[in-house]
Amino acid sequence: MASFEINSIKISTLLGYVADNTIAIPEIQRPFVWDSSKVRDLIDSLYKGYPVGYIITWKNPDVKLKDGTTSQGKHILIDGQQRVTALSASLLGNEVLNSEYKKKRIKIAFNVSTETFAVATPATEKSNEWINDISEFLKPGNTDSYDYTTKYSKLTGMQPKVIMSRINRLESILGTEIGRIELSAEIDIDTVTEIFVRINSQGVELSQADFALSKISVNNDYEGNDIRKTIDYFSHFLQNPQDFNTIKHLDTNFVKKEIFNKIEWTHKFNDDLYKPSYKDVLRVAFTYKFKRGKLQDLVSLLSGRDFETREYKQEIVEYSFKALYDGVKDFINETNYKRFIMIVKSAGIINEDLVRSQNVINFGYVLYLLMKEKNYNPNVIETCVRQWVVYSILTQRYSSSPESMFDFDVRKLNECGSIVNYIKMQAEAELSDAFWDKILPDRFNTSVTSSNYWKIFVACLIKSGSRAFLSQHLTVRDLIEQRGDVHHIFPKDYLIKSGIEVQQRYNQIANYTYLQQEINISISNKAPSEYFKILNKQVSGGRVIYGGITNKKDLIDNLNENAIPLDVENMTYRNYDEFLRKRRELMAKKVKKYFYSL
Repeated sequence: MASFEINSIKISTLLGYVADNTIAIPEIQRPFVWDSSKVRDLIDSLYKGYPVGYIITWKNPDVKLKDGTTSQGKHILIDGQQRVTALSASLLGNEVLNSEYKKKRIKIAFNVSTETFAVATPATEKSNEWINDISEFLKPGNTDSYDYTTKYSKLTGMQPKVIMSRINRLESILGTEIGRIELSAEIDIDTVTEIFVRINSQGVELSQADFALSKISVNNDYEGNDIRKTIDYFSHFLQNPQDFNTIKHLDTNFVKKEIFNKIEWTHKFNDDLYKPSYKDVLRVAFTYKFKRGKLQDLVSLLSGRDFETREYKQEIVEYSFKALYDGVKDFINETNYKRFIMIVKSAGIINEDLVRSQNVINFGYVLYLLMKEKNYNPNVIETCVRQWVVYSILTQRYSSSPESMFDFDVRKLNECGSIVNYIKMQAEAELSDAFWDKILPDRFNTSVTSSNYWKIFVACLIKSGSRAFLSQHLTVRDLIEQRGDVHHIFPKDYLIKSGIEVQQRYNQIANYTYLQQEINISISNKAPSEYFKILNKQVSGGRVIYGGITNKKDLIDNLNENAIPLDVENMTYRNYDEFLRKRRELMAKKVKKYFYSL
């Protein structure tokens, strides 16, 4: 059986299919991203007979009902959503949502004399040469072509025959055919994706989450549209709270539903750690509730697939939509969400800049929801979530093939007798003495501040309440929250002038520290041995120059807090490599102590 068919469809038929939901546009509730001039260009191309590309539809499988009959699957519009929305806006007069979630009309005007199209303006509305809104003009029975031709001829002096020809050509747009690629229900997501990528010349990303959301959006039997809106609005409000009132007044039917009340809190919640996209919400809810990690499985389950018999059954569709909705509700629950963020922050991970991979946080939330579902003690949940998140960062667990790793982890965590013991076993296996003593110090041998290892070291400093380098009271957390800068322990200018000119050497993360700007300016380009002479006088009762530390013990404590070797006070550029080696070891020891304190 062919995996797809190529045919053509009249625009009027296509728009009719969209209207009766035979072909569903899954993104219909999301903003229309084309500007009005692009809509105008599309209509102009159709009028001139230019090709406007294909649309791609994917047929839902026929589902076996409980009475033994089958329900014929709908078609989902996979590619061409913006074009179809543009056509329905310009030719049918339907409103679209703009980027601010406000409804608007896109009126396209047509000048019969010049055969040009334009976005309607007050000028086109006042001019007798323009049909100001072609959607009104094209409505059946709305315009008598003969009467219009007669009036237009009198106004412009054009020949009626020419006017009628152009009016007929305008009306024929609805009868124009565009190409359609129909993808079979039998092909899998990977094949659908491959077809999409090869055909789509613009290289638009199409993820399995998009496919899953398409399936959700077009289901009218099991609250599919409510699930889709809940996911979409929840993630949107967290990232764009200013749009809350607009959407509240726009989508009045959804606002009346109980589920809207459950996401209303989001527009008043401001946090820099976890602002999940709609894909993140879907992935976490699915992984947690279905104990699977591959979204292609969700698409199959929402279609009713029985993995053993390979049939499509209505009861599986029903169960899958209910389970997914339950998972989404647990995700958006205000108590769950805020408590999870609190747990992660209690590990020193206070904002998104300290996590390189969003999937680390995503799976951390999966673990939290899973352990809560299994009725673990809240204190135990806190410890396990903190340790798993940090463990995942240190081992870069979700940096490659995250779906496969999600799938593996959630199955193991669900099936193991004790999640606590499983996490302990994983940590012992991968975070061995060799990791702490050799591997982690080697991983600190980098100049990249986006490194997972630098980020986790900073989180470690925050968790332990470490003060900024040479500060008496200000902490690393204080500086990060005030967007403080990272500076060099061995000043960059000093190292360059001393012959250490390679950027990857002087910018080593083992040479980085959080330092108050005024202290950094005072140190300037002095060698550590030079500015520590001044510091030693300062802690012996001399004039305070660097920060507010005024006793030797406090200075030593400050160095220990920042994992800086104490003999730095005697070091020059000649000792730089020795310093880096010693500090990497101290950093690794501090992170080890931090991990086991979680």
